[in-house]
Amino acid sequence: MVQKGLLIVLSGPSGAGKGTVCKAMLPTMKTTHYSVSCTTRAPREGEVEGVNYFFKTVEQFQTMIAGDELLEWAEVYTNYYGTPRQYVEDTLNAGENVLLEIDIQGALQVKKKFPNGVFIFLIPPSLEELKTRIVGRGSETEESLNIRFGAAAEEMSYISEYDYVVVNDEVEKAAERIRAIITAEQCSVQRNLEYYTSLIKEGQ
Repeated sequence: MVQKGLLIVLSGPSGAGKGTVCKAMLPTMKTTHYSVSCTTRAPREGEVEGVNYFFKTVEQFQTMIAGDELLEWAEVYTNYYGTPRQYVEDTLNAGENVLLEIDIQGALQVKKKFPNGVFIFLIPPSLEELKTRIVGRGSETEESLNIRFGAAAEEMSYISEYDYVVVNDEVEKAAERIRAIITAEQCSVQRNLEYYTSLIKEGQ
């Protein structure tokens, strides 16, 4: 009997540094895979089917929605994006972990369908630091900055929906905290009870 992998859901307010932390964390975690999403947008140069995305037509994506084949999905600027349930379940059943880096609304969708996931909320050390990071991107007008910052402040209220909160004060420290959470969850009695019970039965 193979121990199932963990579904790790990482989200948090815009500007918290989710993507940066994931890039720092994944190279040292050989059994943890970044989830491949489905999308209806056209492939960009260099993108590979099944590596960057699973590319779908609008009709195919809508069929997946109707068949409850997505853990979460959203429509963004006329294109659909979503997390395929089959890919996640196949990877977990093979004993490998899956990491989802998604927004808060997507995370809440996943939690309803997969409550046994590990839900981690990444936050900046302060709202002032969050504003500095958003400004540092250099792509925001004053109006869009105020909208984004206001939304980020509101998103902080969702912390209670998560299992863990990690402060991203330094990228490598934040990555190490998440690695520690994953290790602890992999050693959890509750998660391993079925597996070890089966080993005991085999030995009898």
